[in-house]
Formats: sequence, C-alpha cells, structure tokens
Amino acid sequence: MFLTNRCPGQELRNVTSKIHICPNCGSEVEIFSFEVRARCHQCKTMVFTEAVPSCIDWCASARKCLGEKRWRELKGNE
Repeated sequence: MFLTNRCPGQELRNVTSKIHICPNCGSEVEIFSFEVRARCHQCKTMVFTEAVPSCIDWCASARKCLGEKRWRELKGNE
C-alpha cells in the first residue's frame, strides 16, 4: 500500500480557481486553490491570494506564546 502525506488542497480533482485583480495594472489574474500567488500576464507583478488568518488574530494565548515584543511586531503595533 502506497501512502503519501499530501495536502488535500493539492488533490487535482478538487482544484478551484478564483479571479484576482492585479493591484498594479488592474488586469484579471487567475489563481488556483493550490497556489498562494501568480504573476500578472500584463505587467508581471506578483499577485497574492487573500491572507490566511494567523493565530495572533484569534488565539487568546498568542501574546504570551510569542512574547510581548514579537506579538506587537506581528500585530503592527495596534
């Protein structure tokens, strides 16, 4: 039996795509579900998918876990 530890997002039968707008030129850029970025075909700017929420955004222990200095750096000194 052959087993692999692949991410379910890499299963090609479940691939989806979404159109993102290039922040530089406004062209449409298709990004597939297994990608986090793609290059704009018009201006060659790298276009990224939306940010995935970090544990610092939702975990009550993040401040203690990371330490005050690092937590403030990651939160953007909010």
